[in-house]
Amino acid sequence: QVHLVESGGGLVQAGGSLRLSCAASGRTFSTYNMGWFRQAPGKEREFVASMDRTGGRTGYADSVKGRFTISRDNAKNAVYLQMNSLKPEDTAVYYCACGLNWDLWGQGTQVTVSS
Repeated sequence: QVHLVESGGGLVQAGGSLRLSCAASGRTFSTYNMGWFRQAPGKEREFVASMDRTGGRTGYADSVKGRFTISRDNAKNAVYLQMNSLKPEDTAVYYCACGLNWDLWGQGTQVTVSS
């Protein structure tokens, strides 16, 4: 089983950048595809980005393509989300997740983008 802990959230002005980190415990991290999701107030949780276990394949929501980049370091049991050109609509709690059906989740980290 993998335990996930996100960090790196905060308050940033529109146009700014943040880098989220997700630290994973457990020896099987490298066997998991990893993903980032977010949930804004009053909205359902939505997919943001994913990366396969080798780092060779990525996927992004249309709303973040060209602005966000997912990466991972299997040696450090970590996955990252670099977020550039942030917009107020990116404001949400960001979660990392893994598992066959995204059934393992971290506690989330708040990202607030001011206009």
